[in-house]
Amino acid sequence: MITETNEIKQWYMEYRIHKNRPGLLGDIASLMGMLDINIVTINGVDNRTRGMLLQTNDEEKVELMGKMLKKVDNITITALRPPKLVDILAVRHGRYIERDSDDRKTFRFTRDELGLLVDFLGELFKREGNHVVGLRGMPRVGKTESIIAGSVCSNKRWTFVSSTLLRQTVRSQLSEDEMNPNNVFIIDGIVSTLRSNEKHHMLLQEIMAMPSTKVIEHPDIFIRESQYTYDHFDCIVELRNTPDEEITYETFTAGFDEY
Repeated sequence: MITETNEIKQWYMEYRIHKNRPGLLGDIASLMGMLDINIVTINGVDNRTRGMLLQTNDEEKVELMGKMLKKVDNITITALRPPKLVDILAVRHGRYIERDSDDRKTFRFTRDELGLLVDFLGELFKREGNHVVGLRGMPRVGKTESIIAGSVCSNKRWTFVSSTLLRQTVRSQLSEDEMNPNNVFIIDGIVSTLRSNEKHHMLLQEIMAMPSTKVIEHPDIFIRESQYTYDHFDCIVELRNTPDEEITYETFTAGFDEY
């Protein structure tokens, strides 16, 4: 039997509105108030859908509330669960991050969503331990800038291991401060595999084995030209100028010095 504890937990509730009658939100909020369930954040999510972050120390009350709200004709409960990162950001920004329907660990953004992307990366970077994030996108779309901004949001330092932003930097060693596992390591998958030397390769292997966050730009080339596989990545982020832009590598893997 689920009982009340002193531990306060958060829940994400989402419901679709069929008839937005006056007082509907007030009725739902009143029910939560009577059950001592606090509303932390509320926002519209997509069309005629509302998301809430809730807080309570009694899981049984959340289950009871869910059963009661299923009897309300004007709404349909579409989610009632401990919040995922995408849920928190959906309530914060009022929209869901687009995900690949076949590959659920691929998230898609466009340049007009840079604020949402930076917030998403910032939340990812706050997590402790080993995390590998791939970032796809054409040149000058804002990949590196988004990683740096996400590092700032997570209050972490960033370390360039390789980069085209800094005149095709290929590092062969890092200082003790730079090797801090709490840093965010930025790796250009093209530079590190197509222009690297043996010392850089050894440094790369050491960093990949560290319990830290690594962000790899151009992950497809990195996978193709190294011993690492798609399974090493926790998630893949795609950034485009427009939703229909095709991400191709032919132009800047053959002669990517200009980028």
